[in-house]
Amino acid sequence: MVLVVMAVAFGAPWITVVALKNIAAEVNGERSIPAFAGALVWVGAGLGGIIMGRVAERVGVRWTVIGGAVMIAFGLALSTLGPSLPLYVGHGFFIGLIGIGGINAPSYVYVSRWFDRRRGSALALISSGSFLAGAIWPSIFERVIAYAGWRHTMLFYAAIELVLIVPVAAIVLGAPPDTPRHAAVTGAARAHNSVLGWPANLVFTLQMFAIFTCCVPMSMPQAHLVAFCSDLGISPVHGAAMLSVLLGSAFLSRQVWGALSDRIGGLYTMLVGSACQTATLSAFMFTQDELGLFTVSALFGFGFSGLVPANVLASRELFPVGEAYWRIPTLLLCSGTGMAAGGWIGGILYDHFGYYAPAFATGVGVSAINFMIITALAFRCSQTGQTAPA
Repeated sequence: MVLVVMAVAFGAPWITVVALKNIAAEVNGERSIPAFAGALVWVGAGLGGIIMGRVAERVGVRWTVIGGAVMIAFGLALSTLGPSLPLYVGHGFFIGLIGIGGINAPSYVYVSRWFDRRRGSALALISSGSFLAGAIWPSIFERVIAYAGWRHTMLFYAAIELVLIVPVAAIVLGAPPDTPRHAAVTGAARAHNSVLGWPANLVFTLQMFAIFTCCVPMSMPQAHLVAFCSDLGISPVHGAAMLSVLLGSAFLSRQVWGALSDRIGGLYTMLVGSACQTATLSAFMFTQDELGLFTVSALFGFGFSGLVPANVLASRELFPVGEAYWRIPTLLLCSGTGMAAGGWIGGILYDHFGYYAPAFATGVGVSAINFMIITALAFRCSQTGQTAPA
């Protein structure tokens, strides 16, 4: 049921992605404005996750999820007042900071406490909620937007958020096996200052850079694929379907990555995923026909989908469980910031050059940096042999 909650919660930002050109048409065609609203969702969700992770430790994840659903609905309603300020506040503060922020990070911590042996698969499954949302909702949104406009689409979806998430959270989300007090004691007892033979904070900083640099290139096709297809003369219906293929592929393959991470660990899964993402993203620069883009989109979805849950799993393998309530939200903040930066930079580069090739080239460069960071961590892990979960 956590997967269902995540799939519904993460549907809200996709309205702006699908309606990017429609919204931009109201502000002289500047795509960076709706792209920035989408970016604010990711930054807000990351910051909110740190705050709400602590709140969930005190009051329980049930209440942060219910409150998050209400705030997402309010943020969608506020965003209908139009670009730029209402769209920014509705997306950044209400949908992101106190909406998804109250659902995403607390859910990762919550689920990680229910599993020991197959934690990687469990984290991969619930983290697939954002991809499942992207696989289901864009094609639906495209049709509703064409019929009723993007404002009414946001209002309709606000009602769906309330009807689906609130009762599920109230009924299903009970207390996890590890109580906050027990987790705190365990963390204090097992605290250590060295990870992989390096200072713990250095390793965690490299993890933060790794998850940021994997998410910058990850977000560029997701945020701009529908508009990119439209520029090439591909219909918006087929562009939305292509986005659904990309995210559907990511959803299905993430279960494969989760099973792999249970066998080889989070760091080595990150290494393989980073190589796949770099290779498949570069293909967007050389593919212009519709069939080719469908193929590249499916491959790209497969390539990047394991990176975020593998990074979260690596944190749980390397650091004590008592530190999960702040380490996992911090990683998700870096992830959200990377997603925000990638989508926004893609819009800025398009506005400057008038086409998307420079944005994709930038993404490939950042993905190469990500591969180098993960290689350093994985090499250090192979040297020290630290693979046991904390």
